[in-house]
Amino acid sequence: DGHVLVNDTPEKANYRLRVEDLISVTIPDAVETPILPENIPLDILYEDDDLLVVNKPKGMVVHPSAGHYTGTLVNAIMYHCKDSLSGINGEIRPGIVHRIDMDTTGSLIVCKNDESHIFIAEQIKEHSVTRKYRGIVYGGVSDDEGTIDAPIGRHPTDRKKMAIVPNGKPAVTHYRVLQRFERYTYMEFQLETGRTHQIRVHMASIGHPLLGDAVYSSGKSPYHLQGQTLHAMTIGFIHPATREYLEITAPLPDYFEKILHDLR
Repeated sequence: DGHVLVNDTPEKANYRLRVEDLISVTIPDAVETPILPENIPLDILYEDDDLLVVNKPKGMVVHPSAGHYTGTLVNAIMYHCKDSLSGINGEIRPGIVHRIDMDTTGSLIVCKNDESHIFIAEQIKEHSVTRKYRGIVYGGVSDDEGTIDAPIGRHPTDRKKMAIVPNGKPAVTHYRVLQRFERYTYMEFQLETGRTHQIRVHMASIGHPLLGDAVYSSGKSPYHLQGQTLHAMTIGFIHPATREYLEITAPLPDYFEKILHDLR
């Protein structure tokens, strides 16, 4: 947009820099994008005065980010909850205490006040929240169950991807096989930690990436999928008000059920 000059003149994007070239960059003024409530239908699995658990659909971004300022879960819960959302994560992420990927479906906790947010966040930090996922992976997984313990961090060359790296954050995924098919395996995953893309990275690392995962898999699928076949099925936690354990299960989405029916 003309904000970068080389030797006081605009250059093409593929210009090869030479010694003693002078690069001038003008940083444009930040433009604040208002985050507005939107009347987007929500599949609410549980709700009370302190929190709600929603069943996030495929393709919905959890909170606004570059390129996604409308149509997010935050826009929807702002409309549904009005002014009753925790503010700890700021104006961009009200109520959001944890996330799942855009193309991952399933259960997500939304906090209505700061006290609930702090209480749930502490459980997530201590890895005491029950988080069980269902997924379909490429290939036949040999072991009936197992654990992948491998640190995850930003990919060293592709900054849009995560990877297993020596200096990454600790990441532990427990898995078990639910059903085997000729070319795929239906699995349950239980997270001990909650790193970005954790299940997707861990399963790809043992040669069984998730069906439909365009980022961590090169395998082709006979199904027309929008991203990975992964569903956050069950979430369990100590309720901030009652101090009793609460477990919520999100039913498998229709597309997932149809694939399983076809494979069976």
